[in-house]
Parts: sequence; C-alpha cells; structure tokens
Amino acid sequence: MITMGNKALLSVIACGVLFSSNLYAQNDENMVKSIMTLRGDVESLYTKIDENKDYFRSQMKSLSMQSTDNEAQINRQETSLKLTEQNIDKVEDQLNEIGNKGQDIKPMIYDALLTLSSQIKAGIPFKVEDRLAALSKIKTDLNNGDITQEKALALTWASYDDALRLTKEIGLFKQEITIDNEEKLAKIAKIGSVMMFFSTLDDQVGYVKQKGDVYQYVTVADEVQRTQIVNLFDALQKQIRTGYFTLPNALLLRGVN
Repeated sequence: MITMGNKALLSVIACGVLFSSNLYAQNDENMVKSIMTLRGDVESLYTKIDENKDYFRSQMKSLSMQSTDNEAQINRQETSLKLTEQNIDKVEDQLNEIGNKGQDIKPMIYDALLTLSSQIKAGIPFKVEDRLAALSKIKTDLNNGDITQEKALALTWASYDDALRLTKEIGLFKQEITIDNEEKLAKIAKIGSVMMFFSTLDDQVGYVKQKGDVYQYVTVADEVQRTQIVNLFDALQKQIRTGYFTLPNALLLRGVN
C-alpha cells in the first residue's frame, strides 16, 4: 500500500527524472548547435585558406614578373653604361692620334660635345639644362678664342667623367620639375641613373617614369608607397646611402646619365 509519504516521494522522483530528461535534451541541443557552429567556422577557415592561397599565388606571380622586368631593365642600364665607356675610349683614341699628328682638335672636341649632349638629353631628367649649358659654354668659349683647344679638351673630358660619376652617384639634390604642366622646386633623390624620386614643398611625392622617349613626374597617392619614398628621403638626409629599402618600382629603361 502506497502511503501519502510514498506518493510524495514518487512525485519527487518523477520530477527529477523529467528534469534530467529535459536537461539531457537541452545539452544535446546545445551540443548540436556547437557542432554546427564549429563546422561553420571550419568551412569558413577553409574558404579563407583557399582565398589566401589564390592571393599568394597571384602575388608570387606578380613578383616573379616584376623581378624579371627589373633584371631586364638593369641589363639595359649596364649596356648603356658600357656604350658611354666605349665613347670615352673612342675620344681617348682620337686624342692620342691627333696629339701625335699635331692636328687641329676642334672638330674632335665639337664631336665629343655633341655626343655627350645627345646622351644627356636621352638620359634621366637630372639637371639637364644646367649640364647642357655647361657644354654649350665650352663650345662658345672655344669658338670665341676665350679658351685654348687644350683647355676645351680638358673641360670636355671632365664633363665625360661627370657623366660617368652620375651613373653611380646616390644623393639628394634640388631642381625644377614639371607636374601637371606646372613648374615646381623639388628635392630630388637620385639613385645612380636608374631611379629618381621627388618631394615638393606642397608635400607631393613621386618618381620619374619613362614613357617612350619622354620622362614624366608621377605623383604617388598610395600611403604605403608615400611612406617608402619619405623614408628614402629621410635616410639620404641622414647620409645613409646603403641598406635595404623597399621602394615603388621606378626603374628607368634607358639613360646612363
């Protein structure tokens, strides 16, 4: 016979069983939800991994193409430099020949000045007007008899030496540049004869780009590239000319001086 106390006990037990069943059911439901969430997270991670793989493949391909292009441009620069050295050797041979014969060396000087002028015009746009004016003065002074042939020859030879020096020189300079048809005074960071960067007084920065036979001053808006160029100017200002620098691809295709 079940007494009132037993009935109460059975009721409590039944409630406990029901509560435990609900608790297990709730735990199972939470576990299922957790598993579904984790599965979604895993699928999302796999998707991101695939996207990253595609991105890095694209980056590697781009860097490989850029490296190949840079090597080709550097080879062109080396070829141009060799041509300049050959011109110097040619002038030296002419000097020796003319010196031995005691001939008039004016034609040879004019020819050497013309050759160097052509190279300066075709080369990087670094103080072009000043350098051409210096060559023109040698020719004018020689024509007017203000300097001797020997003096004109020495000055011409020094001009060739300067052209070679500029191919290796790294430093900061100032010159007028043209941006969007507007003349501006700018600081110039020259990396030999292969790169030129600029920074204007109104905080425009960029680099020289070659398009066909024309050189253009390209301003940079991308913050990463701007920072790279600014860091280069800061380093050169501190006389730091060696080290590892990350820079925009501004290699020039031609121009040895």
